[in-house]
Amino acid sequence: MISFLIFDLHTECREVLELYAMEVKKLAMTILGQMAKALKMDNEEMTELFTVGVQSMRINYYPPCPEPDMAMGFTPHSDAVALTILYQLNDTEGLQIRKEGKWVSVRPLQNAFVVNVGDIMEIVSNGVYKSIEHRATVNSTKERLSIATFYSSNLESELGPARRLVGLDNPAIFRQIPFEEYFKGFFARKLDGKSYLHFMKIGTGEGIAS
Repeated sequence: MISFLIFDLHTECREVLELYAMEVKKLAMTILGQMAKALKMDNEEMTELFTVGVQSMRINYYPPCPEPDMAMGFTPHSDAVALTILYQLNDTEGLQIRKEGKWVSVRPLQNAFVVNVGDIMEIVSNGVYKSIEHRATVNSTKERLSIATFYSSNLESELGPARRLVGLDNPAIFRQIPFEEYFKGFFARKLDGKSYLHFMKIGTGEGIAS
């Protein structure tokens, strides 16, 4: 799905973004298919969730900040989507991921994507794949630019662990709720690490998060 806002752009820019969005979606579907295969998950179930899912794009610009220790480009959070495919447009570092309790910088590589697993994929995989907590820092002398493309499921479907992955020996960790309710709950909260994913765990919350 391409947001209607893209049609307000100049024709040449719009055509480039439309082509980019279509090609990156093909990459996302290939990655999701391989993840389903690794989980020994029913490929049809994965296809139903994501083939007619929601795709959105955010173009980020972080200007130089004279006091980078006093500012944050993006507070720590995990993405509420299934996958985020990030293209870093210049060589300025800024993306950091939390690994074993420490923040680790992700060095930009030319002509390469960063693929982040999001909360939806952790829920669908019943905790096998872990969503990535990350943040964005700012630089004192250089600007940073990136394009983040997000992939979510069909909003009319239900979110929960895949049927193939739960049973008596492997009970569901996460609750099952409509996707619309899931996103309403997410947008009702502030970005705070992986707190919303924790809310989605069975026994830790009821109804819409606040």
